[in-house]
Amino acid sequence: MDIAKVEMNNINIAIVNGSEIVIKDVQSALDLMATVQYEAGCNRICIHKSLVSENFFDLKTRLAGEILQKFINYHVKVAFIGDFSVYSSKSFQDFVYECNSGKDIFFLPTEQQAIEKLSVSL
Repeated sequence: MDIAKVEMNNINIAIVNGSEIVIKDVQSALDLMATVQYEAGCNRICIHKSLVSENFFDLKTRLAGEILQKFINYHVKVAFIGDFSVYSSKSFQDFVYECNSGKDIFFLPTEQQAIEKLSVSL
């Protein structure tokens, strides 16, 4: 896993890259938050969906809800980057819409859009 740091609007954002799945379960999400905080000093994270277990995107597993609750609890904003249209579940599409309407969790197609959303100071 590689962590790059970018700054926009005086806000630091961590960009997580790699070739292996980083978020597999709740503990690995907590580990990611801790690592990003320690290595980059950021509480805003962009992560490509290829680094997240496919179970996360199946709402029936409840994994997304459990993991995203940890991000909220620890005041970490996160943007998942990728093409989410491949998930045809209406409930998942509604979930993405609701997240994108909020201020803490986003599902966006490009890294640039993710950085822009996470750089808004609220």
